[in-house]
Amino acid sequence: MSTAAREAIDHAATPWLFGVAAITTAPHFLHQPGWLSAFAGLILLWGTWLWQGDRRLPGRWVLFLLVALGCAGILLEFHSLFGRDAGVAMLVMFMAMKLLELKSRRDAMVIVTLGFFLLLTHYFYAQGITTGLWLLGSLWLITAALIRLHGGPASPLRATLRYAASLVAQALPFMLLLYLLFPRISGPLWGLPQDAHAGKTGLSEQMAPGAIAQLVQSGDIAFRVRFDGPLPARDKLYWRGPVMENFDGQTWRQSPGRLAAEQIEALSLPVTYETTLEASEQRWLLTLDAPTGLPPETALNGRLTAYARQAISQRQRFRFAASLDFRFNVRESTGVLERNRALPAGLNPQTRALAVDWRNSGKTPAAIVNQALTLFAGRDFAYTLQPPLLGRNGIDDFLFRSKRGFCEHYAAAFVVLMRSAGIPARVVGGYQGGERNPLDGYLVIRQSDAHAWAEVWLDGRGWVRVDPTAVVAPARLENGIGDVLAAGEPLPAVLQLRSDMLRNLRYRWEALNNAWNQQILGYDSQSQRDLLSRLGLADTGWQNLAVLLAASCSLALAALAAWTMYNRPRHDPATRLWHKALRHLTRRQVNWAPWETPLTIAQRVRLEQPALGEAFDRVVEAYLQTRYAGATDNLKTLRAAVAHLP
Repeated sequence: MSTAAREAIDHAATPWLFGVAAITTAPHFLHQPGWLSAFAGLILLWGTWLWQGDRRLPGRWVLFLLVALGCAGILLEFHSLFGRDAGVAMLVMFMAMKLLELKSRRDAMVIVTLGFFLLLTHYFYAQGITTGLWLLGSLWLITAALIRLHGGPASPLRATLRYAASLVAQALPFMLLLYLLFPRISGPLWGLPQDAHAGKTGLSEQMAPGAIAQLVQSGDIAFRVRFDGPLPARDKLYWRGPVMENFDGQTWRQSPGRLAAEQIEALSLPVTYETTLEASEQRWLLTLDAPTGLPPETALNGRLTAYARQAISQRQRFRFAASLDFRFNVRESTGVLERNRALPAGLNPQTRALAVDWRNSGKTPAAIVNQALTLFAGRDFAYTLQPPLLGRNGIDDFLFRSKRGFCEHYAAAFVVLMRSAGIPARVVGGYQGGERNPLDGYLVIRQSDAHAWAEVWLDGRGWVRVDPTAVVAPARLENGIGDVLAAGEPLPAVLQLRSDMLRNLRYRWEALNNAWNQQILGYDSQSQRDLLSRLGLADTGWQNLAVLLAASCSLALAALAAWTMYNRPRHDPATRLWHKALRHLTRRQVNWAPWETPLTIAQRVRLEQPALGEAFDRVVEAYLQTRYAGATDNLKTLRAAVAHLP
């Protein structure tokens, strides 16, 4: 069945819909399976080919088969049709498929509506400046497509884009009011599916050989820090994460349970700082050793690791105080000491024998620590992100054969040596160092700053930090990992920028992003209360916010309506009479389209409503004479012709 002229899409409007589909789905190609991106891209090309040749659209069975194939692929890929990733994949597929059945204005409106909905889904994956600008541009294009659909071929390209830009600009005050006054909540506006935070990279709660070396190859920012005073020395910047005490021969893990409260003896004045953590889906908070001041709803777990009540699923800010020189648990429980001497039986016999020799030689624990560090410094140990694979006795393989490894290899080998010698020791995961951005003063800590070190318990001194990596590669602590590794190591691109110009550009971009994160994305309930307090509004309950928001939007709407009325186009009497005649045709169920010329419509009326044709011809003639022949006296004739339409 053919589509009614009023409901049909004119040929030149279709590319606008292709543009809507492309711009709203393109960013998803960065994180969706390659086959799905290729599937959607091929369908878009197919639809373009059909449109160019004005060819017939595929039948329903073809569409049904394509939908079935797409759903089956998504089900195999994600093992579900629901959830964040699978749901977004379904939307992308439906958007592409809809291009193959573009026949009526209803189909076009489905694509436009789907485009608006797809804009929301991009915030599941990124909320940065580039995402915001892309979505604003997409909003502009979708609005222009709407104008083009309703304006018909008479809508010039520039005028359509300019009109769409003015509509988006009129929406900006309402966006700003909603952003500032809508009651802020601590969580997302709606519950995200279980896989919403999947794919987060960062420090893990366990450590196996190669785990940190793989993480270091990422240049993503883990967190930012702003100190209230001067930046501490770089070798003091140990950002503490999970403490791993259990070892099965291959992997280090945390010991479950919480220990007694720490006994911290501060030996220096505290430094205070604010840290902005990226989402990690972990509860630990990455603090400087040793934390002496914590924000509300956080606590230490007995091993100096700070924990939040809930996992960090979105960017959050915390304020801490720390003493950089300290003693920690000078008196330790027997159970903790025994746990940190334990080793799996039957593994790494060479390492055990070496440590036992040290102990039997009468060396003190402190002397054994120095002996181990001398071992790392005196032999041909290399610091690399690409160590060879290790066998079942991994520590033996590393110490006596490969001698090539990253920080987790050195920390693990050191702890096994200490435990073999009867000295309590454990592995600490976290980050070390960071790079100060001179433009905003923030210290930026990336995943490439991930680090592992050791702690030993010495009588009279408590737990003491020992970093074997500092012996093997001292420049790692002084200058960062970028100056330590040899050429050809898989460093992240951000660390390979040696040009001052590129480095400065990176500083500017990261400072801009940080300002966006702190001021825009970090606008929380406390920021809202502070803003309203400065405006003289002390009571910021949600009821008052709702009233203030409604009043502000009403005022803005009234101002916009007044401006629109003042600038509204003035139709001449001939145009008003012509529109009245067209409404009459609609009531008589004449199939006309808004972009059709008067003569075309007259021809259509003669074919579809012969009884009406002669009367409408008089209307058309009078209208054309009035509008284009300058015969203003025909206005009475036009009015009379319209009045006499049967």
